[in-house]
Amino acid sequence: MPDQEYSDCRDLVTIKDWLQKQPHLPDDVEELLLRRFLASCGYSLELTKRTIDFFFTLRSNAPEIFCKRDPWAPEIRRVLEITDLIPLPRKTKENYKVFIYRLNTPEIELFNFVDAVKTFFMLADTRLTEEEDIPAGEVPIFDSANVSLKFIPKINLSVLRKYMLYTQEAIPIRLKQIHVINAPAYISKIHAICKPFLKTEVAKLIKFHEPNSDSLYKDVPQDLLPEEYGGKAGTVEQIKRYWVKRIEAKRDWFLSNDQRWAVDEALRPSNCKDERSDKARDLPGSFRSLALD
Repeated sequence: MPDQEYSDCRDLVTIKDWLQKQPHLPDDVEELLLRRFLASCGYSLELTKRTIDFFFTLRSNAPEIFCKRDPWAPEIRRVLEITDLIPLPRKTKENYKVFIYRLNTPEIELFNFVDAVKTFFMLADTRLTEEEDIPAGEVPIFDSANVSLKFIPKINLSVLRKYMLYTQEAIPIRLKQIHVINAPAYISKIHAICKPFLKTEVAKLIKFHEPNSDSLYKDVPQDLLPEEYGGKAGTVEQIKRYWVKRIEAKRDWFLSNDQRWAVDEALRPSNCKDERSDKARDLPGSFRSLALD
């Protein structure tokens, strides 16, 4: 066995053993997910442990987006109908996974922010627990062509904060680039809402691309994109249908996962408390919405 593989296996055993000794954390975590934590944390065991704890603690304190996740529920079906959430089949030469998220209708009244975030993370969980090939990084592309100013009152600040915390500090991925394409002139208003929740290093990854611009292709080869974007990855509908079926096939897992991945704070050892876990437990539970001025 090569030295790196031996080291990786040893680290995995160490993390599994540590997890078994944490009475407040779930003990039946998929091995693939643990491998992702190690990779995303640069194989630092201490950082991996803290991130795993934060991952489960934050999820336990966000039941509105991590519980009652039935792929056949009407609200989830609606999100899957009016949005396209599509990881692309091929990776970049740097081994980065690229995915596109877009609202596929201008009828913004059909959009529910909380349901959309919940569905977004259902897709993420499907990838985290089933995709064996762990990419070196992630490159999300947000297509804002159908996002109008009417989107702003839809934003739920409490859920937005949890979403931003989770995607920046808890989920075991490495963000490499963030692209916002077809960005309208008023995108700065939406960005201003997100800005207080953005870490400095993540904010630096964001690039905005105007409508009808080809500047995206400097970072993401056009061939990797769906046909609707001039690429060769197949149509949006073909890619989407594949991933919707993957989510539907995982229905039993989603329905049983509410309790399986819960944190029992009453059992948390005193030496397992740090700033990040405190931040996750102190998240506001009430919903707050924005009003347009």
